[in-house]
Amino acid sequence: MLKSTLSILAGAGVLALAGFGIYAYHSPYAVEPPSARPAFDPAQVEQGRILAAAGYCATCHTAAGGAPYAGNFPVTTDFGTIYASNITPDPETGIGNWSKAAFRRAMHEGVDREGRHLFPAFPFDHFTKMTDADVDAVYAYLMTEVAPVQDATQAPTIPFPLNQRILQAGWKLLFVDFGRYTDDPAKSAEWNRGAYLVEGVTHCGACHTPRNKVGAEEKSARFAGASIDAWSAPALTAANPSAVPWTAADFTRYLSTGAGVYHGIAAGPMAPVVHAGLRELPASDLTAIGVYLGDVVGAPEADPAASPAVQASLAAGRPDPAWRADEGERLYATACAACHYNAESIVAERPELGINSATRLDDPSNLIHVILDGVSSAEGTPGVVMPAFRDALSDPQIAAIAAYLRDKRADLAPWTDLETRVAQIRAHQGTH
Repeated sequence: MLKSTLSILAGAGVLALAGFGIYAYHSPYAVEPPSARPAFDPAQVEQGRILAAAGYCATCHTAAGGAPYAGNFPVTTDFGTIYASNITPDPETGIGNWSKAAFRRAMHEGVDREGRHLFPAFPFDHFTKMTDADVDAVYAYLMTEVAPVQDATQAPTIPFPLNQRILQAGWKLLFVDFGRYTDDPAKSAEWNRGAYLVEGVTHCGACHTPRNKVGAEEKSARFAGASIDAWSAPALTAANPSAVPWTAADFTRYLSTGAGVYHGIAAGPMAPVVHAGLRELPASDLTAIGVYLGDVVGAPEADPAASPAVQASLAAGRPDPAWRADEGERLYATACAACHYNAESIVAERPELGINSATRLDDPSNLIHVILDGVSSAEGTPGVVMPAFRDALSDPQIAAIAAYLRDKRADLAPWTDLETRVAQIRAHQGTH
C-alpha cells in the first residue's frame, strides 16, 4: 500500500514538473534583420517617443555617463544586482534583430527574443496592461530614433540557484496578472485613461507599492508607499501623511510642473519621472492620471488654503520677536526662513514646510536629502533652485533643523536617531 502511494506521488510529481516545464518554455523568435523591416509611420514613432518617456525607459536603461538606452544601469535588489539590457537597435548586443512580435512578448510576458525569462526588475507586470498599438509605437521609436550602440549587458550578480531564469516562470505564475487593461464601465473615460496609464506604462506602483520577500508588489498594500534608493516613495492613498489631502487637481499640477503648492517638489528618484518622463504626456493624459490617483486617495475637492493645517503652519512660521531658544529654530531662521517664509498665504515657489510631505512622512530621509543636496534646476519647478547645505551644516545642525520642523512646524511625533540618519544619507552621496 505504501509503495503504491509513493508511486502515485512520484508520478504526480513528475507530471507536475513536466507541466511546469511546458508552461515555462518559450521558443525563440527568428532573427529579423533591419533590412527586412518596413518604414514606420512618423506619427507612430512620435507616439512611441512620448510613451518611452512616460515609461522612463531611458532612466533605467542608461548607465551613468553611458549612451542613451545602451543598458548596464545597475538595479540593486535584495538578491543581487541586475543590469538593465541594451535596448538600442544594435543587432549584436541590443534589440536590432528583434521582430515586433518578439518585442511585444518581452513587454507583455517578460520573455526575450531567445525565449529567456526576464527578471522582474523589468516591470513587465505593468507593461502587460499596454495595448499592442502602444507597445508597437515604443518599438517603432526605439528602432527609428535611437542610435545603435554596441555594448554587451553585464551578467547579474544574483547567486545560484536564484539566477536560473526558469524560476521566474514560477514567480510569474504566483504574482503576475497577465493581460491588457480593461475599462471599468462604472467609471468615466477620463478615469479609465488615467488608470490605464498609471497601471501600465508609467508603472507608478513599481515604486509606490511595498514588495514582499521575493520582490513582488504586495497587492493588498497597493500604493501604500515604499523605500527606493534611500528615499521614501510616499503612499498614494488616504494613508499619505500630508496635512492637506491630495486631490485630482493637486496630482495634475505636481506632475505637470514638478511641484505641489501644499505638498512639495519632485526631487531625488521622482525628478526624472516628472521632468524627463510624465511631462512629455499631453495635458489631457496628466489630467486623467490626476483624476485616477485623486480617486484612489478619495479626498473631496476643497480649498486647501482654508485648511486648518495650512493656517496653523502659516501662523507658526511668522517671526517671533523673542529670542529663539531652540537651536533648530535658530538655524532655520538663519539658513531657511528667507526663502521659506510665507505671510498670509502660500506662494507656490516657497514650500510651506509645516505641511510639506517631506516633514510629515514617518521616515525623515526625503527632508534630509533635500537639506543636504538642495534642489537643482532640473528638479521641482524649473528655474527655482534651493542651495545644498552639505558643506555648510554639520550632521547635528541638519538634525536640529529637521527636529524643529517636525516638532514645532508639523506638530508630529519626533523622528528618532536623526543624526545617525543624516550621517548615513551624507555617506550615500550621489543618489540625489
